[in-house]
Amino acid sequence: MDEVKLVVAHSERATLRVGDVFLKVDADQARIDVEVEAMALAPVPTPQVLWRKPPVLAIAAVPGTALGRLGEPSTASPAAWAMAGAAIRKLHNAPLPPWPGRGGWGGQGLDELAAALDGECEWLVTNGVLPADLVTRNRQVAEAALRPWTPVFTHGDLQITHVFVDGDGDGDGDGDGDEITGIIDWSEAGRGDALFDLATLTLGHEEHLGDVVAGYGTDVDLDVIRAWWSLRSLLAVRWLVEHGFDPFAPGCEVDVLRSRL
Repeated sequence: MDEVKLVVAHSERATLRVGDVFLKVDADQARIDVEVEAMALAPVPTPQVLWRKPPVLAIAAVPGTALGRLGEPSTASPAAWAMAGAAIRKLHNAPLPPWPGRGGWGGQGLDELAAALDGECEWLVTNGVLPADLVTRNRQVAEAALRPWTPVFTHGDLQITHVFVDGDGDGDGDGDGDEITGIIDWSEAGRGDALFDLATLTLGHEEHLGDVVAGYGTDVDLDVIRAWWSLRSLLAVRWLVEHGFDPFAPGCEVDVLRSRL
């Protein structure tokens, strides 16, 4: 029998892997609805839905390996990062999804986003989680992301572990045929800020931002992407701590914030 592996689990959802099948358990059926429909609409490689029996969604594993992990150097080639940028551009050029909301933090209204940011900054300082000067500096950097944007079809949670690549996609054995084989975890997909997706992918991997932008194929405001790094990290610290993750691990969210000093 295939081994059952716990991929991730917290109070909102859990994901198990059994062989080449992922079982996603989520009490929020609206979130699962979004994931299934987003994968059907997205013009990029996505996992195959095998079956669905609430609260469980079964999807097939995608081939290849993740582009990397937050806090670790990526072994993927510059070409693979550029291919990821090209795939994201294809998604952003697609028709908007029909459902409102979602889009991760990049799909929130400006007033709501600013209020959430103020609340998290206050909590971080009041509870002594982070030094006040670190929070203040990143709050200043984050301001550049708080501007109007034209909504596009966004993934909403485009972490580096959600993009899979095959280093020999052309099958000739020489390793030069990088291709994106799948983008997973679409539960936050919706109408959002294109630069939020780009920032989420490159969080903690600033050295690959140029490759991603080259593949994306259009001018982007790098200051806004850097602002989203600060904004997303400030918003994430409390959630990560409360759900058993470590934002203080090397190369992760707190190090991203420190890099802005």
